[in-house]
Amino acid sequence: MLEICADLVDEWAALDAFVVDLTDDATGWHRLTPADGWDVFDSIGHLWYFDLHAHMALTDPDAFAEHLQRLRRGAANPVDVARSMGADELLHAWREQRAVLVASARTVDARARVPWYGPAMGARSFITARLMETWAHGQDVFDAFGAERSATHRLRHVVHIGVGARRFSYAVHNLVMPDADVRVVLVAPDGSEWTWGPADASDRITGTALDFCLVVTHRRHVADTTLVSEGDAATEWLRIAQAFAGPPGSGRAAGQFTSR
Repeated sequence: MLEICADLVDEWAALDAFVVDLTDDATGWHRLTPADGWDVFDSIGHLWYFDLHAHMALTDPDAFAEHLQRLRRGAANPVDVARSMGADELLHAWREQRAVLVASARTVDARARVPWYGPAMGARSFITARLMETWAHGQDVFDAFGAERSATHRLRHVVHIGVGARRFSYAVHNLVMPDADVRVVLVAPDGSEWTWGPADASDRITGTALDFCLVVTHRRHVADTTLVSEGDAATEWLRIAQAFAGPPGSGRAAGQFTSR
């Protein structure tokens, strides 16, 4: 838990450093991102809202259950809730909420079950998912400005979720996952090799960890990456891969971003 919490803090800080000096107008906080209808403010507002409720889920499951009931009765959606604030207020609220969340997470047993909007998760997976979501929405913010950001070892957490969500990716598309195993072999940011799956699997996915993360979070169409799939099962998985809960959404179109 301490390791993943430290990496989550660093992921927050990297995004915070990028947005802190943005102006509160259409050239800064209200610049549109590739996410349909969302600007930079909405991306940070989404993170604030779910960090807030992640802390609630960790510390007060009954209150979180009531929150879910309110949502089902038509409570305001997360983006609208955040839009009631100004940019400076939102940034301050997000920083405060991050600190509260990680302080609680550091004290939680990694094996504890935490309720969420989908199935309950183990606490370590729960916090890892917060990092994945921060990284994914952070990508939208950087993409809004055509800016590059450094790939770090923290991508391993995102890859791990993406690989683990293979069965979920099929379920959310109402498809049956084939029995074939898939070997995933990725080049890490430091040039080393990260691997998942049986070494003797005939189906394989190879490429960079960054490209795999971009695909499983739907921030890039696989055609705009250097990922290579071998075998029908690997190719089909890349087409529908999804590391996040909820419906698939439209993702990004082929050709929207240049190949790396």
